[in-house]
Amino acid sequence: MVLKDINHSFGYHTRKIVTMFFPLEKIRSDGNEQIEVITKQDNYELTVSARVFEKTACASYTAKAGEDMARAMSLLLFRLLCDLTGFVPQWGILYGVRPARLMHAKTEELGEEGAKRFFLESLVTPEKTELAFDVMKSENKIIALSQRNSYSLYVSIPFCPSRCSYCSFVSHSIENASELIQPYCDLLVKELKETAKAASALGLRLETVYFGGGTPTTLSAFQLDSILSAVESYFDLSHLREFTVEAGRPDTVTEEKLSVLLKHNVSRISINPQTFSDEVLKLIGRRHTVEQTYKAYELAEKLGFNNINMDLIAGLSGDTLKTFENSVNCAVSLGAKSITVHNLALKSGAFLVTENENYELSKRALAGNMIDYSYLKLKNEGYKPYYMYRQSKSLGNLENTGWCKEGFDCLYNVFMMDETHTVLSAGAGAVTKLKNPDTGHIERIYNYKYPYEYLNDFEGIIARKQGIYSFFTE
Repeated sequence: MVLKDINHSFGYHTRKIVTMFFPLEKIRSDGNEQIEVITKQDNYELTVSARVFEKTACASYTAKAGEDMARAMSLLLFRLLCDLTGFVPQWGILYGVRPARLMHAKTEELGEEGAKRFFLESLVTPEKTELAFDVMKSENKIIALSQRNSYSLYVSIPFCPSRCSYCSFVSHSIENASELIQPYCDLLVKELKETAKAASALGLRLETVYFGGGTPTTLSAFQLDSILSAVESYFDLSHLREFTVEAGRPDTVTEEKLSVLLKHNVSRISINPQTFSDEVLKLIGRRHTVEQTYKAYELAEKLGFNNINMDLIAGLSGDTLKTFENSVNCAVSLGAKSITVHNLALKSGAFLVTENENYELSKRALAGNMIDYSYLKLKNEGYKPYYMYRQSKSLGNLENTGWCKEGFDCLYNVFMMDETHTVLSAGAGAVTKLKNPDTGHIERIYNYKYPYEYLNDFEGIIARKQGIYSFFTE
């Protein structure tokens, strides 16, 4: 598609708005395309025109002196594209990753009612406005737990049994990378040791640990034990509030592996079916069955895990409203202490997009209905929304929301999403996020993205760790 911005500097905003409506389109500034949007400013006069195949529309608005012109242009463009496409994104002109964080900032500035009014005037629906407000209240209680010297630890295990069609994470299937796993684990232990040295020298206080990926339980019980032992040996865990390990794929869950997690006092695990439909599982390339999900969950409960999360995704290929409702109902009936409902993100690195670019955007309305059902069902079953984030190019421009029973919030998720404090990270694809507690300034240290890069230049990874010291001492 073509997006032309004439005589103004609001291009960042207009680009975000058009992406809500056309998430798979590559945006160009000129050319002959089937979709064209032109925005223009002439003093206080704003105009927008658009052509979507054979349909055209235009609109104008005369701004007042002192009015936020970027916001006015966003509202004008948003309304025109809603009329032209028949699609009305429920988050209005808000495109940020953290709606609850914006709600918090606006509450401090305008008060609770003023903050809600700002959302509504941004064309956010009343339901999404209340969701952002509820999440803000839950997040604030957790954020208050963090101290000046608090930090969290993230450990990346970028391997999976197979790659799902919707996945854009840095993860390798063990079919293609099995020979990398043990060398990777050996070096990861060394990186954890260096990371712990920095944390100790700087007097940092560890609040939460999170093993993600990939699928950490792709590793053998022996490999899990070695990495968990490293965390236990090298880090001061005396203030630890939460220890999460994603056992995301039910086909990787065994009694031996779960026993290793219990041995190392892992307090929270995630068993992620994504759907309770065998047909949908096959379509998305997820090589396990619904029966395996049930068995993995029951085994974890039997062994003593009482804080189990389950992830579901709205908008998967082949999923219907009925089958998605069944998935939510199944997760609830199992008694999961938290249920995270994701909205399918059309990421460019996923097979779904790269190999199947004709993915039907008409499914946006269906995804919205799925999210709406989960909201009503989970709220009625005693779950509360405790954290939320949004991704660009998500189906229907909707949100991902973590729901939990009272007292079972995932602290790491909130600390990470709010950018509450420093997150020290280890492993391929991991990003250390350093935060100055006084100024809020954030710097990032990036590890190599892929396991083979991590293995080939591990000394480079260790050298980058020196940035942790300089950030806190200079």
